[in-house]
This record gives sequence, structure tokens and C-alpha cells, in this order.
Amino acid sequence: MLNKVKKYYLCFMMYSVIGWLYEVILEVFIYKWGFSNRGVLFGPYCPIYGVGALIFILIVGRILKDKKRKDKILLIPVVFILCMVIATSIELIASYLCEWLLGSWPWQTYVDYKYNFQGRIALSPSLRFGLGGILFLYIIQPLYERLYSKLSNKVVNILFYLIGSLFIVDIISLIIFKFIV
Repeated sequence: MLNKVKKYYLCFMMYSVIGWLYEVILEVFIYKWGFSNRGVLFGPYCPIYGVGALIFILIVGRILKDKKRKDKILLIPVVFILCMVIATSIELIASYLCEWLLGSWPWQTYVDYKYNFQGRIALSPSLRFGLGGILFLYIIQPLYERLYSKLSNKVVNILFYLIGSLFIVDIISLIIFKFIV
């Protein structure tokens, strides 16, 4: 059980970092807005992407599990729609949580999109989430599984405790700076 927790936690953190990188690349190179920390914490990660990745794995990944390649390909439209709906729902819920806890949410720029709901969710990012879910479940996650299986228990433990400690310090720092200072 603990080994699964470690595996999913490291998966969560990896996808949180990848999500942060994705956001920064969009902001700096695509939209040319300049750099800003796209996460709600201090470190280079967006936990919303880690949460989304875990939910994709636990819900949509189960649909793909043990399917033949041909069947997986036929399921691409279903995976696209499920990932789009799941990620958009997570983003909507997270916007309310961030607003309640922090006073705002990082993606308020959605008001600039033609089709949006309260600047919290928008069609364009939702479509990207669907495409990203396909890329994630068909290519990136299987690669992560292969790489993870090659790690020794010692390396997994070191990564788990080191990254976990840094993440806890980051959360405590956020609490101190947002609510106490």
C-alpha cells in the first residue's frame, strides 16, 4: 500500500511540475506576457495538473487498462471527451477553492476567451485538456510507468521523502505568508 502511495505521489509531483512548465511556456513563448510563477505555491509546480493526472489515471486509465492497441485507438474520442470534462470540472472547482482560500485564481485571463464561464473555465483550454489527456494517457504515462519500474526502492524512498518534505515546507510557507504575516 505504501509503495502505491509513493508511486502516485511522485506521479502527482512530476505532473505538477510538467503542468507548471506548460503554463510558463504558454505565458512566455506563446502569449508573450513575460514570466510569472503560474502556480499558487512558491515552487515550480501547479498541483492542479497533478490532481488532474491522478484522476485521469484512476478513472480514464482504467478504461484503457488491458485493452489491445486497436481497441485503445478506437477509444480516443471517448478519452478526449472524458479528459476534457474531468479537467474542466477540476479547474472550475479549483477556481472556487483558490478564490475562497487565496482571494483569486491564477487563470483569470479566461475572461479574454470568447467562450468562457465567469473567467473560470473556457472552451479553448478545455479542448487543450482533452488533447493533453490523450497525449498523457497514451504516451507520457506509459513512459512514466516504464521509468518508474526501473527505480530501486532506495531511490523511490529518497525522492518521496525529499520531494515530500519540500512540498510540505512550501505549503507551510504559503500558510504563513498568506494568513499569518
